[in-house]
Amino acid sequence: MTLDSDSIKWLKSRFGNTVTFDEPMSKHTSLRVGGPAQAFVAPENIEALKALVKWSWHKKIPYLILGNGTNLLVKDSGISGVVIVLTQCLTAISQTDRNSHGIIVTAMAGAPMKTLCSFALKRGLEGMNFALGIPGTVGGGIMMNAGTSYGSMEGVLQSINILLTTGEVHNIKKQYLDFTYRKLSWNKEDIGSHPGQQVILDGCFRLTLSDPDKLKKDAQKILETRWQTQPKGLPSAGCFFKNPVSGKTAGELIEMAGLKGKSMGGAKISTKHANFILNHHNACAADFLKLMKLVEETVLKKFNINLEREVKVVGS
Repeated sequence: MTLDSDSIKWLKSRFGNTVTFDEPMSKHTSLRVGGPAQAFVAPENIEALKALVKWSWHKKIPYLILGNGTNLLVKDSGISGVVIVLTQCLTAISQTDRNSHGIIVTAMAGAPMKTLCSFALKRGLEGMNFALGIPGTVGGGIMMNAGTSYGSMEGVLQSINILLTTGEVHNIKKQYLDFTYRKLSWNKEDIGSHPGQQVILDGCFRLTLSDPDKLKKDAQKILETRWQTQPKGLPSAGCFFKNPVSGKTAGELIEMAGLKGKSMGGAKISTKHANFILNHHNACAADFLKLMKLVEETVLKKFNINLEREVKVVGS
């Protein structure tokens, strides 16, 4: 839906200099590609966020929730409606409880994952080291059930708070969260008959006290291993495809298919890790889409395996 003049007027009057129009999404994604968002809003506090979500839903204007844009491929045509970025209003991290089962740390959705990991390390809290080096925000990590070979969000996340389209906040405990590989969902019946897209506001993580020096040494080893095996220096979105449930990893399949180093326009499959597609030289979104399609079709043809995308493709 195209924003009409009344909608633009309301956004300007309500959000002032925190809203921009026809904002290039290439400035807000780690791939450094993407056409313009009709409206791009960075609410300064949670009340502004609630007002924007309620208004968008009432006006039937689509909205996309954004963190750091690290797992996102925006098409060159851009995004209709409103992009809502959470990195201004939802950044707090704090210890909120302590009991016999451990320490509860609450992290808001717009906080960087690396900040949450650092928070835990400095306080000698064990549980978050698995996420070291994972880019993006806490909210994105929760939605993706982000993880590595060392663990995942499922192992530490205890509950989340979500924002409904009515402006109400609803808490969902772990037993009502459905964790699968690189995905988190919840039963819509558990939050009543509330339609529309809910927004994750924060997550509560159960961590345990440990030896700070040991944690830091373990963290250093994890990061060293990560940087040795993954490309650095060029824009990427991390791993582009999910690993199949069994057998070879996505990177191994892409390499076995003979696609390591393959390029389309300015997009190139990394020669260091074949599950990374890099913005090698002024790529556009179409370059990534062509290369993505080539990978999917080649792996399917050679191995009869449908690779599932980890990167989310959005746009008009």
